[in-house]
Amino acid sequence: MNATRPAAVVILAAGEGTRMKSALPKVLHRIGGLTLVEHAIRAARQTEAQFVEVVVRHQRDRVVEHCREVDADLLFADQDDVMGTGRAVECGLDALPADLEGTVVVTSGDVPLLAGDTLLRLTEQHAADGSAVTVVSARVPRPFGYGRVVRGADGSVEGIVEEKDATDGQRAIDEINAGIYAFDVAVLRRALARVGTDNAQGEKYLTDVVRIAREEGHTVRAHVVDDLWQTEGVNDRVQLATLGRVLNERVCERHMRGGVTIVDPATTWIDVDVSIGRDTTILPGTQLLGATSIGEGCTVGPEVTLTDTEVRDGATVKRAEAHLAVIGEGASVGPYSYLRPGTVLGAGGKIGGFVETKNADIGEGAKVPHLTYCGDATIGEGANIGAGTIFANYDGMAKHHTTIGRHSFVGSDSVIVAPVTVGDGAYVAAGSALTKDVEPGQIAVARGTQRNIDGWVARSRAGTKTHAAAEEARARTGPPHTDDSDSTGSEGDGAS
Repeated sequence: MNATRPAAVVILAAGEGTRMKSALPKVLHRIGGLTLVEHAIRAARQTEAQFVEVVVRHQRDRVVEHCREVDADLLFADQDDVMGTGRAVECGLDALPADLEGTVVVTSGDVPLLAGDTLLRLTEQHAADGSAVTVVSARVPRPFGYGRVVRGADGSVEGIVEEKDATDGQRAIDEINAGIYAFDVAVLRRALARVGTDNAQGEKYLTDVVRIAREEGHTVRAHVVDDLWQTEGVNDRVQLATLGRVLNERVCERHMRGGVTIVDPATTWIDVDVSIGRDTTILPGTQLLGATSIGEGCTVGPEVTLTDTEVRDGATVKRAEAHLAVIGEGASVGPYSYLRPGTVLGAGGKIGGFVETKNADIGEGAKVPHLTYCGDATIGEGANIGAGTIFANYDGMAKHHTTIGRHSFVGSDSVIVAPVTVGDGAYVAAGSALTKDVEPGQIAVARGTQRNIDGWVARSRAGTKTHAAAEEARARTGPPHTDDSDSTGSEGDGAS
């Protein structure tokens, strides 16, 4: 256990976020596959704090429901009608044990790049300095709009001055307040009780605690963060996209330094929970989302989107989309394939061009190479499904299952009308509409007998280019002589 761990981390997530112009609460917008508040919760948990608490107000139930799905052990506090960060923290303290002692860290639900390591270093410095308040700060080249950190001669923090209240000299300060703090909980409680709302905004400011702590003779220091992005919050969708891009660059860099080749990080998007093995190559235009995991020695891309999908060692996926699927070792997928949930492709198997699968277990070495819909099916080891095959799994009321046996062969342009079982080592002739089971070693032929009707073009398409071509050919070869010819059939037979 960390000896300097905080007693509590309080995450402020009560704001409406009006500049997002969204029906969705600001803290529930996502980058890197996680909501903004989920990023904050993960960072807070890394401190090993005794309590992690989220202060809520806007769309309270929606935010709480999501946070509980993320972390069932969170505490929640409701901010009342008094506005301001100071009041939010005060409400948070009221929901914590009254006898709580030690350090309380206050952070925000909209600062997604803040790392848990940074919070750990903050609490360690806070304890080492014996400070009552430690303010996270950063030095920026253009500090306009931020609260400035005013230091004394000894380097301690004398106060935080907002832009609109600053003098010309204070506006020249390049050290800004990041809005993240470590407090001695007793000092924080007493100071918040003294903070009022007598200001232009009518809000209770948390920054007033710094002034009050100084007035009481306590030490206030700053913890400077060199990585400015960790202090950046999201207030609108432009900032959301900007921080999303920075986060993605960092995720790509982490994978590349771990032995993954990413040909074009600018067009590759990887969520924070994705894992990728060494010597895998990610080609341009690829999105790896959710809990996707990719093994070693794979090639993924170009133009691939994988969501919550497992790709095992040595597999190849190109120009494809997969969701909740498993792609086996050495298997290949694509191009233009769509793997829907429940697809499991065995080792060395193939799902080829313009193939859609759903709830399909495709065995080791089995192939579904071309232009096929394969839904609700089990395909055995080494089986081959011909081009244009349709697994007709839905009868308008219920879904039905098809089983294709080991090393069986389904000919091109077949329709398998489920429920059907094709035994091991069986064949289905091309163009069949299969409605009955096929036993091992049998060949099923389920199609009508072909009829060739003599003279139909001459009678029904006289004067066309087709008729002219037929007459020229017959002049060269003579009249047809086939067993399947039918000179007596009606003109309408076969015309469509």
